[in-house]
Amino acid sequence: MSPLPGQRFAKGLLFAGWTVLLALLPWWLGLALLLALTLGAVLYTRRAHRFGEICRNGLKWGLPGMLFALQRALGGAVIGWGAALLGALLGFSLIALLESLLLHRVRRSAAPSPEWSELAMAPVGPSARIIELTPVQWCDAADAGGVHYEATGKDEGNYRFADGHTLRRLGPRCAFSPLGHWFAANQAGGQGDLLFDRVRGKPHRLRGWELCGWDEDDGPWLARHADGVPVPLHQALGQDAPRD
Repeated sequence: MSPLPGQRFAKGLLFAGWTVLLALLPWWLGLALLLALTLGAVLYTRRAHRFGEICRNGLKWGLPGMLFALQRALGGAVIGWGAALLGALLGFSLIALLESLLLHRVRRSAAPSPEWSELAMAPVGPSARIIELTPVQWCDAADAGGVHYEATGKDEGNYRFADGHTLRRLGPRCAFSPLGHWFAANQAGGQGDLLFDRVRGKPHRLRGWELCGWDEDDGPWLARHADGVPVPLHQALGQDAPRD
């Protein structure tokens, strides 16, 4: 709330009287009073902002009076006025620096900070999701329905689907996902498993990855070895998670 015009006038008159008082006092006594106001500004700007403001205004209004007393003590000659002007330049610069530092501390300390209970209850990172994988039901290619297997070698052959898709150079072990969206077969030579997206008609030859289960959305999860940590297909392919 800003002060009324009459209050501003009375305040200005009071500080003007303070300037005249320091001009009449010995300069060393005025300097001691200004140092006391500096200490008060440091102590009260953060604890009691009103008293801190009074101390800062007392510094700004009292400095000219103290400097006038200093030049009078030096005889009022050119050297006295030079000392007073130099003191004014240095003094007001220090007052401005002090005021800037004090008000910056006040603004930083006044910034609202959450309570410790809010910090403790705040979520950290994305919410956890428990994934339950359905085990892969592997079977021999000769016993698999919906696909025809043609052996082309001792441990490999070709899978032919009714829709015309053909997967070549694969082993005789295969599996379908629970909802039938995916087909999996082992690659020859123990090089990992192949996954065939039957909806998009796209195969994924994953060298070094083994199929370890299906999630609730019928998506494949793979691991580097039997005891490895399962990851979804997009991570095995080094891709970002697909958007819904």
